[in-house]
Formats: sequence, structure tokens, C-alpha cells
Amino acid sequence: MTIYIKELKQAGKSWCIWTCSIAFMMLICIMMFPEMKNEMDSVTDVFANMGGFTAAFGMDKLSFGELMGFYGIECGNIIGIGGGFFAALAGIAVLANEEKERTAEFLLTHPVSRCSVLTQKMLSVLTQIIGMNVIVAGVSLITTAAIGEELAMEEFWLLHLAYLLMQLEIGCICFGISAFIKRGSIGIGLGLALALYFMNIICNISEQAEALKYITPYAYVEASNIISESEIDFGLVGIGMAFALAGIVVGYFKYARKDIAS
Repeated sequence: MTIYIKELKQAGKSWCIWTCSIAFMMLICIMMFPEMKNEMDSVTDVFANMGGFTAAFGMDKLSFGELMGFYGIECGNIIGIGGGFFAALAGIAVLANEEKERTAEFLLTHPVSRCSVLTQKMLSVLTQIIGMNVIVAGVSLITTAAIGEELAMEEFWLLHLAYLLMQLEIGCICFGISAFIKRGSIGIGLGLALALYFMNIICNISEQAEALKYITPYAYVEASNIISESEIDFGLVGIGMAFALAGIVVGYFKYARKDIAS
């Protein structure tokens, strides 16, 4: 597991920055709720009458005046966008960086198969994503207790499970893409995550674009649906996990046959 440990150490600084940033924003967002909840009912009424904008962010089903509704919309956007971006960056860089920094040739001369290298690198990406989500969820629970509020625990864990699966899907897809590129990986990863996010917004606004929900993982992390129905759409999750598996398989297939630049 030498490569696995090396990858975690190498990504440690980036992981700490992203995790601390997302956790801090979640903390600030939750801390604001007690001061704002008395005014939130009027805000909810305003947003409820904004047509497509309301549907795009699920504000027609949740109330800002309730902690779970506030958490799902405000904090959900933080972990949805921030977590998605981090997962994309972690996945897209894990293979491409070896060629960009010209360390792949040195690595692959050691008595270790490419399959082992890929597996350890993939595990490092999954570990980073899972670790970040555990810490963010823990910070949310501690902060909520500190302000004397209570979250609906079933909906809370379902929401965080959905975000974890979404990030794993993006990370795995970017892992597969990473096997095809040598440099410029950051822009591709962020661009993909951003495109998937906006696909979901378009899908929520327009009925003609409803088919996009089968492409973007953000479709199954809709806080409005998870909180109001107390369930995740595992049909969409299944499609998403199929995309994730395809990303892993394509990454293995391509990298195992790839001519590594010296």
C-alpha cells in the first residue's frame, strides 16, 4: 500500500484546505440560522413566487424558517458545489499528474503492476472523498448542537449519503478521464463538475430538459425531494453508480495500455 499512502500524503495539503473551507462555511451557515429564522418565513414566501428560480433550487418544497429546510438549501449548496469540485479535482489529477510531473516512468519501473498502481490511486481518491464528508457531517452536527437546534436525523443522513454518492460518481468519472490526458486536468475536472451542476438547474426549470436528470448526479441530491419525502431516488443513484463504474473500467483499460511519456 506504499503508493496509496504516498498519494494521501501528496494530496494532504489540498484535502485539508478543501475540507476545512467547506466545513467552515457550513459552520458559519448554521451559526447564522438562530438570528435569521424569525425573518425566514417572509423570505420563504418571496422565493415561493419566483417561478422557475424557485423550482431550480427546490424552494417550493422547503421552508427557510425550519432548520432542515434552511440546511438543505443553504448548506446543501455549499457541500454540493464545493464537494463536487473537490471530487472532480481529486479524480482528474490522480493519473494525469504522473505524466505532467514526469514521475510515471520512474514509478512504473518498480516491481508493481499497473493494475496495482491504479487500484491504490483509486482508493486514495475514495478515501479523500469519504474523509471529507465524515468531517463535514461531524462539524454540522456539533454546530447544530452548539446553537441549541435539532436536525431531522433520518433526512440529515440521507442527504449526506446522497452527497457522498454524488461526489464518488464525479470522482470516478474524472478518474477515467484522467487516464486520457497529460496536462490541463484541473480545468477539465472543474468544467465537468460545473456542467453537471447546471444541467440539474436546467432540468428543474424546463420540462423539455427532464432527460438530463439521468445524466447529472446532482439530480439525486435534491434536498427538497430528500427532505420532503424522506428518501433518495435509488433509481437515479443506480444509473449514477453505473456511470461511476464505467469511469473506473475505462480508466483501467486505457491506462493499462497507455504509452507513458518520458
